[in-house]
Amino acid sequence: MKNNNIERCLIWLLIWATAAMTFFGGAEGLNLTMQLDGHNPAWVVNEISIAWLGSIGAIFAIIGVIACPITTGDTAFRSARLTIADVFKFDQSTIKKRLIISIPLFAVGFLLSQLEFATIWKYLGLSNQILAVVVLWTGAMYLAKVKKPHWYLSLPAVFMTVVCVTYLLVAPLKNGGFAIDTNIGMSIGIISGIFALILFIYRAKNSVLIVQEV
Repeated sequence: MKNNNIERCLIWLLIWATAAMTFFGGAEGLNLTMQLDGHNPAWVVNEISIAWLGSIGAIFAIIGVIACPITTGDTAFRSARLTIADVFKFDQSTIKKRLIISIPLFAVGFLLSQLEFATIWKYLGLSNQILAVVVLWTGAMYLAKVKKPHWYLSLPAVFMTVVCVTYLLVAPLKNGGFAIDTNIGMSIGIISGIFALILFIYRAKNSVLIVQEV
């Protein structure tokens, strides 16, 4: 069920991304439009829906756009609760025990909802990239443990680590970053990537030795 919700939302995102680029004459036209004051994703959806579908069709389109984030939010909260419970071995058999984790999560969600939508959207994009970093490092470690070439995944993992760290440091505050000097941010990002690779190689060698001893 969770995967179905995510897949539906990804399809919606791809459809709207394609529609937006077509409506505004390509990615460049869309970017220029989004830079104008008051032009946010909600405005884009409204303009496209009314222009292509008319008033009635726009209502159904907007309802769909609203329903998609709601189901995604439900999936995200449930996944976060189950992940936390699994990490800390916290039983979730009763509603009371579920609420012990859920209520703090809802509080965090409420605080995040007070931020500008554009900022939240940037964090969402960044979280996807961070997830990619975690998956790449995890896959690389698996390949190292089974004595397969890990560079197919570890090198992309280094690159993505550099990109994510650099973005966090250099991006403007409204986009979820710390807005420090670009050169300093890039230097720290590169150092972070190299450090991550060294740590990975060290841990990979130790894990292989442990497996051999067992």
